[in-house]
Amino acid sequence: MAVDPSAGEPIKAEEVEAVLSTRGELGSSWEPELAASFADRIERLVDARVSERTQEIARRRSDDAGHGGRQMVLGIVSLGTGIPITAIAATQADLPGMLVAWAGIVGVNVAHAVAGRRR
Repeated sequence: MAVDPSAGEPIKAEEVEAVLSTRGELGSSWEPELAASFADRIERLVDARVSERTQEIARRRSDDAGHGGRQMVLGIVSLGTGIPITAIAATQADLPGMLVAWAGIVGVNVAHAVAGRRR
């Protein structure tokens, strides 16, 4: 997982132990400063992770919205082209020709919809 450089690296158990041992060595007079410093580091790390996840969610929503628009356009174009294809298929091959033509149109639309959901 990538971490914002300003937030630093993830906090390790050794660092927690070091803060606790420093607190013991320096006494309770330094406790507020140690706690504030450690809390600040944790806040920066949490902020970086939240920001990263928020950006990922926004990117996914943007991708999903774009796919929905493309799916709508494909559906409209399919209907528009389906009318002349139906007329040609009906005059050349009757009902079986129409079924094959529409099976192809439906197949393209289904394949596009399924591919969009896999992302």
